[in-house]
Amino acid sequence: MHPGAKISQGRSKGQQRIQSQNDYLRQWLPRQQSYLHHLLDREAPPEDRRCIVCEQDGVYKCQDCLGEPLYCTGCCRSQHHHNPFHWISQWNGQFFEQSCLAQAGLVIHLGHDGKQCPALADRWDLFEGDEHEDQLEPEDLPFVSGPEFQPKENTMVIIDKSGVHRLEIRCCDCPNALSPDIQMFRHGFFPASFNRPKTVFTFRVLDDFLLDNLECGTSAMNYYSKLRRMTSSMFPHLVPDRYRELMRVARQWRQLKTMKWHGFGHRSDIPSTGELALFCPACPQPGINVLVAGDESLDDDDKNSPSWKYTQSFVMDGNFKAEHLHPIKPFDEVWLSDGLGFMVGKDRYKMHLAEAADMVEKSSCNNHRAVNQANAARHKLESTGIGGVACARHGCFVPHSMVDFQKGERQMNMDYALCEAARHNMEGISRAVTFYDINCQYNKHFRARVDASRFLEMTQDLTIIPGIGLWHVHGHQDSCYVRYASNFIDGIGRIDGEIMETLWAPRGMSSPHRQECLDYQMNDSNFCKMIRMKRTLCRKYKLAMNGITESGKAFDRLDEAAPAHLKTEWSARERRAQSSRLNDPEAMDEYEINIKKAPSRKEIELRLLEEGSARNAAPSRRSVATWISTGLAIEEAQIALLIEVRRMGKRSTETQRLDIARQRDRLQGQIDGFTQSALTHLGEGFDADDDPDDLNVDILDDLDDDPADFSKTSDAWTNSPELTVIPLPSNLGVDRCRHCMAEDLIPLEMSLREGQANDTLHNLRIHLCNKAVLFRTSVRQAKSQALKTRAWSQVTSVQQAVSLHASIYTQTRKQMMKLEPGQDQLQKFKPLLREQLKISTAVGDPNARGQRNESLAWFWSVEVDLGGPDQSWNEEFYRVHWLRAKALQDRWKEEMTLVQLEMDWTCNYFSWRATQWGDRMRESLEKRLPGHACYSGRQSQMYSLLAQDAQAAFQDLQSVSIETGDE
Repeated sequence: MHPGAKISQGRSKGQQRIQSQNDYLRQWLPRQQSYLHHLLDREAPPEDRRCIVCEQDGVYKCQDCLGEPLYCTGCCRSQHHHNPFHWISQWNGQFFEQSCLAQAGLVIHLGHDGKQCPALADRWDLFEGDEHEDQLEPEDLPFVSGPEFQPKENTMVIIDKSGVHRLEIRCCDCPNALSPDIQMFRHGFFPASFNRPKTVFTFRVLDDFLLDNLECGTSAMNYYSKLRRMTSSMFPHLVPDRYRELMRVARQWRQLKTMKWHGFGHRSDIPSTGELALFCPACPQPGINVLVAGDESLDDDDKNSPSWKYTQSFVMDGNFKAEHLHPIKPFDEVWLSDGLGFMVGKDRYKMHLAEAADMVEKSSCNNHRAVNQANAARHKLESTGIGGVACARHGCFVPHSMVDFQKGERQMNMDYALCEAARHNMEGISRAVTFYDINCQYNKHFRARVDASRFLEMTQDLTIIPGIGLWHVHGHQDSCYVRYASNFIDGIGRIDGEIMETLWAPRGMSSPHRQECLDYQMNDSNFCKMIRMKRTLCRKYKLAMNGITESGKAFDRLDEAAPAHLKTEWSARERRAQSSRLNDPEAMDEYEINIKKAPSRKEIELRLLEEGSARNAAPSRRSVATWISTGLAIEEAQIALLIEVRRMGKRSTETQRLDIARQRDRLQGQIDGFTQSALTHLGEGFDADDDPDDLNVDILDDLDDDPADFSKTSDAWTNSPELTVIPLPSNLGVDRCRHCMAEDLIPLEMSLREGQANDTLHNLRIHLCNKAVLFRTSVRQAKSQALKTRAWSQVTSVQQAVSLHASIYTQTRKQMMKLEPGQDQLQKFKPLLREQLKISTAVGDPNARGQRNESLAWFWSVEVDLGGPDQSWNEEFYRVHWLRAKALQDRWKEEMTLVQLEMDWTCNYFSWRATQWGDRMRESLEKRLPGHACYSGRQSQMYSLLAQDAQAAFQDLQSVSIETGDE
């Protein structure tokens, strides 16, 4: 037996190794020369060179027929009667050269089963003069002759997915015959003109182009360039140019297909707003997938159902890649589907923009681009981008809710989009959650803007709950997280993310064409999500099962250790916060640590600036508080960089060294700017060229690591910016400040140093409490090595923050000592010792058993108010951890409930569609429209199969989950 067979048999008994793509390449390499030989051998004809049909002399080889058979002239013509767009080549005695079926005498007859019409006369003049001829420059003409450059007389240009062909087409000329353009259309040809066409496009090429455009982003120009190269590899520029015709005919074809898909071939009325658009099958749509009796409302559907059962979730976003130039002749544009799909109708939208007040609000949160740069107009562009609304849970675009931007992402644009989205199949739904990057700012006056506009409509019964996606909320102020993150919104479950980045349309299109392209892309996106909804919901179901298990374990660990009376109190506070969030977002701060800390550095800086302005300080002293505060920030950055460098050690990677080099470069720039400003604030007695000693920082860390793990400062660091002593009054000393006439800066720096010390001690307390909670809930409860590794990784991350703030405090106090502090300051800000950074159970409960001789370090009580005399640090942190763990568990439970509802709604949607098309089929049969009936039957079957497939998958998944739960 061959040794390879033994290996194969051995593997078959166990698990066979799956071969990689490289394995297949290695197997092919020895066969490469053989493949190449046979590839070249196909260039020659068989030795007898016989026609495979009649065995006469074979002249033509068809490159598209299977096996590239040889035909004589007559058989080539007859065999391609129903395949007129194959490419053939002709034997010239030495090799096969390119030819075409027109040279073989092929003629396409329309009507009479492909045979010539008995009444046909020579009426080729019907097809003359309706289209322009291609104009070629003399230098473009070839100096050779061949079949491809000598089109036969009376041939038409036919564009197929196989290339550009020239063939003769003969129409039926019987007395009752249809017009030539309709005859062509019924045979699968779309004429480029309608009176005397000379160019037609096959339905195949139009479908192929639209699919290429959707899947590959292929433009019409690139697609037609491909067809020209497929037609002639040597002289593609000589192939007739029908790029503009392709653009126009594709628009017409796209419109016809869209109307066909949405049933308007079966209706006598014309489409209205948003009726040429698909929407999400899994979102609640009363009357479609949510069935309610005539007099009942959704609230009466099930008294035991949660109040958020019929919540519609929207995500709002913008895309600044879909720009559009101003049209050359806007008055001459033809709109085929204005407002019928996803893009809003232009006329009403323009009237809204003309009347809406352009209020540019400065964000009260962070520097959000969409708010603060909304005035960044680009005058060469008619549209700087698009924005709109989609369902947040599945990412399906909402019909008639996409708008163009004119000056960036302004509130007036998104107001119109949201109001239009809230009108689509929302009858009876009274609760909607909106997710928007800047909802903390946008939602403040939304209702007021709606009430003040003639063109914005939204029912007062609809409650809008603002949210910010998890991806964006971390770029906001810390307070925005608990107020707007989806983790803390009842009834939303776990939502999906971004939606707009895949949309694309060329800038040079006409405005109607661009709108049609965007509508078509969004329709296709929703269709793909619809047919994959079964897989999506099954995946969500499995994630929800796992999420409930994991979040339940995490919450149970916290819940078991919490006293019952505290849990009752925390739950009541949680309910009050959730019920008050709409009118008072600050109520959600219940999920944050409630600690009133001592004045921060920023607060003190603001007070000093206001005092300086009130007493009309001299110009050199007007911004001195900000200058000193900047110096303190630079000092903190130096300490952070120094710790990072020391932690990195000598065996650093190239990426780490590059990151350090970039940080040093930025820091050096800040130091240079600060030193230059010192000349203004310190007076003529200050010399910027002084060379002070290097910065000496004590790094505090309570980990039990070997000190050797932290590499010592090497010679290469001697001139590093993290060791540069900056010219702050504390570094110059009191005597030198007096010499420079800058003695008044000493109390300013002392005040700011107090704020800096307050900040660092506050952060130190927070991180030490987080560390204590992590030990209690994660490290000690970890049952496996993987969980222990993850828990210790979290502890290490927190400990690094502890080391940073401890080191900053130590340096701050050292600088305060240089400024001759008073007795009160010495008593308040004591030295920080390494052993004081050890976490203790006294943090959680000073009165617990065994804590009689153990007390908290001094910094736990420096101007701190927890809101009550009996409340401990750990209790406050434990409350926040408990509330957040409970919120996560609640969201996963909601996710499971919502997914199960969405499974039912999806099946109901497919069944509703199947019934709708079934009714259309019966109506078509009654009207004797067989084609309409056949299409309706096919569509009804498609939706029936989708419903059956989804229902079977959902039932199977739920039954498996039940069995697993029982085990």
